[in-house]
Amino acid sequence: MEIMQKKTAQPETRFPDGFRILRGKQEFVTYKEHSSIRVWPSQVKSSYDLHMHSAVEIMLVRHGKAVYQFPDARYEVSEGQILMIPSGVTHSLTEEEGIDRYLFLFEPGPILSMWDSGGIKKMMSKTVYLRVSSEMREKITEELDAIVACYNRRDYLWNSQCYSHLLGLYAALANGDPTLIQDDQPLTERFIDSPLLNSAMIYMDEHYTEDISLEDVATFAGFSKSYFSRTFKAFAGVPFTEYLTQKRLDAAINELIYTTLPIGTVAKKTGFGGITTFNRIFHQRCQCTPTQFRNLYGSQEVKEHQLPYHTRASRTAEKNREDTVESLIG
Repeated sequence: MEIMQKKTAQPETRFPDGFRILRGKQEFVTYKEHSSIRVWPSQVKSSYDLHMHSAVEIMLVRHGKAVYQFPDARYEVSEGQILMIPSGVTHSLTEEEGIDRYLFLFEPGPILSMWDSGGIKKMMSKTVYLRVSSEMREKITEELDAIVACYNRRDYLWNSQCYSHLLGLYAALANGDPTLIQDDQPLTERFIDSPLLNSAMIYMDEHYTEDISLEDVATFAGFSKSYFSRTFKAFAGVPFTEYLTQKRLDAAINELIYTTLPIGTVAKKTGFGGITTFNRIFHQRCQCTPTQFRNLYGSQEVKEHQLPYHTRASRTAEKNREDTVESLIG
């Protein structure tokens, strides 16, 4: 009997544009530098135990079957079907032999910070299963195909181009099923407060590296501290402190992977202030220290530059010799 190997967060779980980092059930999705979307094609069956991540996940199956298990639901995604999974939802994934699929992972922040994102936020909070062939599903598949093309070309502003097609995807979804954007909030509250809360999130995205507090952002948005705390949680889906901490942690993870900055510098650069606070929060969230994390997941190119000069020179000369031999053989 064939035994399916489980994917684990080991150094070999790397891909050209990112890799999985799994701590307990919390997965930290990594991306190519200066991007926030990942497209992962595969024709090899895989299995992933229960996990969750901040990214929104979209599964598009070309051939075969992928089975998603949620704590309270199960979805079998077959050829041509699409499953959209909200951020922070615990799920497992099992793929069958002969699978041919595209898995899309993207951070919702860039979209949710837009002024008119209220409807998209509502859609992103729901699991959407496009099972039946329809004009809407065809349009969404076209948008996903366009994302794949932009992602592979890596033209100027390719990350933004991918997000433009994500907006097209959600527009097609809303036009095809208006019930997905229905909101139970009173109209007055929704239309008056949403632009101000969007501004607050943009302010946090621009100033998270500074020593900002709930009161600072509430004042910026023109709300009382208590009202802002309550409405921000309802709007963003998480408390203010959680949103700010995750924003800083995502930035710190990026610095640890792609730079050689000292840990203390990373802490200050990403808004944590002192290294003691940074180490404590990082260990709580990732179950390891920042140094351990960098040793395990740091970019190989960055690690090469940390080697003594004579070691780097020796490896470069060896690589050049290999390339010369390959050229002569070819």
